[in-house]
Amino acid sequence: MRFNTIKKYATIGLILTMVACKTKKEEATITDEVKEKESAKVNTHFQQQFKEMLDRHPMYQTYLGMDKDADKWDDISDTFLDKELSLTKKELKWITDSVNVKALDEATKLSYDLYKQSLENTIADDAFRLYSYPVNQMHGAQAEIPAFLINMHQIKNSKDAENYISRLQGIKPMFQQLVDNLKKREKAGIMIPKFVFVKVLEDSKNLIKGKPFDTSKGNSTLFNDFITKVSKLTINDDEKKELVDKAKKALLEGVLVGYNNLITTLEAQEKIATTDDGAWKFPNGEAFYNNALKRTTTTNLTATEIHNIGLNEVTRIHDEMKKIMEKVSFKGSLQDFFKFMKEDKQFYYEANDKGRKKYMDKAEQIIDSMKTRLDELFITKPKADLQVKAVESFREKSAGKAFYQQPALDGSRPGTYYANMYDMKSMPSYQMEALAYHEGIPGHHMQIAIAQELKDVPMFRKLGRYTAYVEGWGLYSEFIPKEMGFYSDPYSDFGRLAMELWRACRLVVDTGIHAKKWTREEGIKYYVNNTPNAESDAVKMVERHIVMPSQATAYKIGMLKIIELREKAKKALVEKFDIRKFHDVVLTNGPLPLDVLENLVDKYIASEH
Repeated sequence: MRFNTIKKYATIGLILTMVACKTKKEEATITDEVKEKESAKVNTHFQQQFKEMLDRHPMYQTYLGMDKDADKWDDISDTFLDKELSLTKKELKWITDSVNVKALDEATKLSYDLYKQSLENTIADDAFRLYSYPVNQMHGAQAEIPAFLINMHQIKNSKDAENYISRLQGIKPMFQQLVDNLKKREKAGIMIPKFVFVKVLEDSKNLIKGKPFDTSKGNSTLFNDFITKVSKLTINDDEKKELVDKAKKALLEGVLVGYNNLITTLEAQEKIATTDDGAWKFPNGEAFYNNALKRTTTTNLTATEIHNIGLNEVTRIHDEMKKIMEKVSFKGSLQDFFKFMKEDKQFYYEANDKGRKKYMDKAEQIIDSMKTRLDELFITKPKADLQVKAVESFREKSAGKAFYQQPALDGSRPGTYYANMYDMKSMPSYQMEALAYHEGIPGHHMQIAIAQELKDVPMFRKLGRYTAYVEGWGLYSEFIPKEMGFYSDPYSDFGRLAMELWRACRLVVDTGIHAKKWTREEGIKYYVNNTPNAESDAVKMVERHIVMPSQATAYKIGMLKIIELREKAKKALVEKFDIRKFHDVVLTNGPLPLDVLENLVDKYIASEH
């Protein structure tokens, strides 16, 4: 028995040795030439797949500054989504079976891993295809489609104008697909919450007010946009009139019919909608929300863990705010200080044209001042410029208080920091710095514009959107200027903390609504009691939580991870630590899941030793 046992283990050892030798021999045969060839094959495939994806998405083409299919809208039908799913499964099979992963260079291996994971996630997420609100107050089609035409569809010649007209006509069939999608969700038990209807109906009805829809003196929003753009063309007046007449016809036959169809559907659904707000109300809602958190944060944190992180951060930030109260010699409680910050007129611009202009001028000054200090933070800087604009009047009532629009890939359109001038009471002066740093520089503009301009990186990585990374960088960018000597005014520093506090509260309220069955009113109350923001801010934020489950958790989770990684690098490198190099690691690989970012930071630390 003993001899047989020895013989058996000797045989196993021999086999393992042979396997190891074979593996080493195989690895040895992977020459630099083989790596270069296999990596080139995979990167060429990535580019080809991105091109084919673009061919199927006309709106994304325009968004990127291309005009190939500028007369078309995206197909949003279930039939199209089924085809997309089939293509994704086919692509996953190819990437799994046809690539020698061991023969990829380091950069291509990272692209391969991210690409494969994205395909796998897309296939898994199809189980929740209907778990969204295609019409909502944040990014619903009723407002996004006209905003797209106004901001994205440029008219530089007659062909561009004809394409605009074709898109006006195309709103009718596109909105029919939208209506079909709404009805499918209704049948599946996924209904838009009651409060949303009044907002989206108002947006929809506003778009069909004015000429040529009625006899009022002013032009409708889209008609005005078209006329304004065409008036600048270097063509004769007869040609301009012909184009305007065609647009008028398209507005009546395409836009009016499409919007009326949508309005009729929404009015019918409003009658049966409920006030249940959380994702828990959906069939299999708990699984959907857990999956949404995983995708949004790119972590395995549970709803309870995220909720508790939020509670702890709220307590910490409140303590820092109390120190500022002492600095400005304020007597009273933190709630008293919040009330003072909400109500004292010194912190608010007048709600008129003069006040709004002062705000926008100050916002531009903040951006311009930071532009002069970028060399202290970054080795790599974007070529694309950044402009500051007020949110357009037709959508300012329902839009967020501030947001960023990325530049065109070809440089024809700069990046834009949008500030919402609708409710000046929700735009206090003490939050201006943090808001501009987040949405502009060193925030979203640095991260997104740099990613778009990266060389030798596949397009899908340049334009990727890992929310925890993107928004985590934005929130981290509110903090960096503090270390540079900005926020010299204690009230402005309070504004920075108020913005961070807002994001900490998001962790509490998002999980509260979707996992703990908080009501809309409970969510609003939590913000009002724990932050200095206007109640109108709280209402908008809670309503955003409701229609975008998990999205708002990305900011704080991402920021905490970036700071954790920076401190890790500082501790390991001590005097060798260079914040510019750290930022280069974070920004020059495109958007990443947080665990992948950590791996890259670890490699950076090892390379600096």
